[in-house]
Amino acid sequence: MRTRHLLARSATTLVAAAAVAGFLASPATAVTIDGYSPDVQRDAVASLVADSGLGESAAVAFLRTQAAGVETLHQVTASLGTRAVDGYLDATAKPVVNVLDQAAADRVTAAGAQARLVTHSSAALASAQDALQALPVVAHTSVGLDPRTNQVVLTVADAARGTDALLKAASALGDRVRVERVAGEMHAAIYNGEAITGGGTRCSAGFNTNRGGVNYIVDAGHCTRAVSTWNVGPSQGSSFPGNDYGLIRNNTGSAPGAVTLWNGSTQRISSAGTATVGQRISKSGSTTHLTSGSVTRTNVTVNYAEGSVSQLIQTNALVNPGDSGGCLFAGSVGLGITSGKGTGTSFFQPVGEALSAYGVSLN
Repeated sequence: MRTRHLLARSATTLVAAAAVAGFLASPATAVTIDGYSPDVQRDAVASLVADSGLGESAAVAFLRTQAAGVETLHQVTASLGTRAVDGYLDATAKPVVNVLDQAAADRVTAAGAQARLVTHSSAALASAQDALQALPVVAHTSVGLDPRTNQVVLTVADAARGTDALLKAASALGDRVRVERVAGEMHAAIYNGEAITGGGTRCSAGFNTNRGGVNYIVDAGHCTRAVSTWNVGPSQGSSFPGNDYGLIRNNTGSAPGAVTLWNGSTQRISSAGTATVGQRISKSGSTTHLTSGSVTRTNVTVNYAEGSVSQLIQTNALVNPGDSGGCLFAGSVGLGITSGKGTGTSFFQPVGEALSAYGVSLN
């Protein structure tokens, strides 16, 4: 472990750690992106440039417009009901809405989004996902939605055993399901790292919240299930498996509504939102610190060795053991709580569900 003052900092501010990838400011990165702290902006731009090949100016433009794209996407899909089949942000942050007929496509275009005619309805995809999830659980597999291909994706890690029935069922569902194989395993990222501690376990502090004037930390449920008393206060609840959220009473006397970036600066979190495929995000945790990436899937069920968790957000942001409970966010909008990892993937519990479950509000 590093020095105690870093541990204290992680306990009194929202742990979303990370050494920021440093580079000299250019005219592009000098432009302010609404809701982004300077350090988060630098890391998010650098990550987007590296991942997509965009220039810095184009990366800044993407981040400056994605919030409006996400809002438009959610509004349009809600107004279309079952005629819309989810959606995503494209490479320029333009909202793309999957629809089933031309009349719906015309409404999408009129609303300022891009329409894409697809074959499978939300009901057809949900039926396929339900069919796979009704089978006996196979650890180190996951099932989630990929709106870019209008498919359910069954991901099978090398560590998975006894997958014959699962793969047979996937094949029987035709092109509604795509099978992907990945290296390694999938597990809840609960150990190692430096952050909140208790009972020999280490996790990362999540979002500071309050209820009735009392401060709480919304964290990963697999952390609060494992430990009754942390160095910041006692666990007050846990939902894991099934969900992966928990609550810790914050007795430190300090509960700012901001994510620590582990370099003396913070990112203010002013609201909670819903993650969208294609959205660029940042993640902070006590092991890998500040990392950035994009949302790759939503409504993902992950079959960890420790238990299955549903309706998670999947991203490609780096997560390692000890990051559990840390924050997923896009600028000042909180999105999720670090749940676990696979090879090249990370999984997050939507924060809005946790806030509603415990009746707490972001500080």
